[in-house]
Amino acid sequence: MGSLKTMSGGLLLGFCLTLLGWGAEGQWNGRPKKEISGSSPINLGQQQRGTWWPLMQTRENLTEVKSIKSMFQFRTFDPEGVVFYGDTKEGEDWFVLILRNGIPEMQIGKADILVSVQGGPKLNDGKWHLVEISSQGDFVVLEVDGQKGLVVGLRSKETMEVLTGQIRLALGGILVSLDKLLLPFQPEMDGCIQKGNWLNLSTPWETELIGEPWPCYQNIQPGSYFPGAGLAAFNTTDLPGHQTEEGGITIDIHGDSTKMEGTVLSLKTPGQELPTVTVKINNSPKKVILTILKRDTITEQSFSKLSLTLLKNQVNMDIDDTHLTFEIDSIPDFPRRWKEGMILAFGGLPGDGVSYSSIQYLKGCLEKIQVQGQDVDLDRALYKDLSVSSHSCPSEV
Repeated sequence: MGSLKTMSGGLLLGFCLTLLGWGAEGQWNGRPKKEISGSSPINLGQQQRGTWWPLMQTRENLTEVKSIKSMFQFRTFDPEGVVFYGDTKEGEDWFVLILRNGIPEMQIGKADILVSVQGGPKLNDGKWHLVEISSQGDFVVLEVDGQKGLVVGLRSKETMEVLTGQIRLALGGILVSLDKLLLPFQPEMDGCIQKGNWLNLSTPWETELIGEPWPCYQNIQPGSYFPGAGLAAFNTTDLPGHQTEEGGITIDIHGDSTKMEGTVLSLKTPGQELPTVTVKINNSPKKVILTILKRDTITEQSFSKLSLTLLKNQVNMDIDDTHLTFEIDSIPDFPRRWKEGMILAFGGLPGDGVSYSSIQYLKGCLEKIQVQGQDVDLDRALYKDLSVSSHSCPSEV
């Protein structure tokens, strides 16, 4: 638990209200707005990657706000991202609740004062948690499953002011400029909210979502889910592997291959028409296809772990307990090319440029992706299709 004192009574009410519920004006992109009930299931993972603009928002006159408490159920495996935000006075006073390393963090801005406090239990365990934020005297209190997780004391030298105007609430993003944040963070949140009660307001939330909202699956498991519609791509200069020459570069894929179909990964040099290395899965019939410079090697077996080791003029592939080695004179010096910059894609075959076209997109769950033994977070990809979930997959149980 964390606690901090710095400001005042009336300010706190504004913050809490802000925190708890708000709608926003905004610089909408001109697309039609849809209305969604604040109590319905809301999948935060369908937000545009890299954008700080909220997934949805609402606003209400402060004269209509009769409660200083908001509560909702929240579930995620994601360690970092925006959960919800609120403000008054068009963003002059604001609040945001995020996760960092799975732990709740509140950042609050009032005039020239910034406060950031982190504490409470880790929430990224994939279980539903009841989250409640309320104003209690001079304190903003965050409770998780009925237990206090964070207490922030707020006291200001400013005189008590009568709150007028509107309160804005948002989910999955913020409505203030990034330079107002005390500590930067990764905005994307692969998580779900349901049964929300936002200051006892009935005002619907507005969103610019294209198509139908994503469901919140009944059961989820850790992993990255590819529904067969897109890929995630990295520049290898942003990944581990720059200190190794002799040991090569190792890429590990964990998951049940019998529940996958399509391109698992591909590696290409920018400017080349075709990937240098591709791994595909076909389950009709069951086989893993490794393609190196247009040469296919087919292994008729499934796996729970696949490892690809890239060496100078050599590629090793381990499928569970099966070890395969490929030595081809025309295979490039992978460690050197890796340092110079290649495109490593998961879930498809990347094209050139910023826009990635692909065929044979992967459909399935990659339970864990590692490079040189370090976990790969798809939220930090150079490009990630909106259809791809970074931290959770639907599960049968």
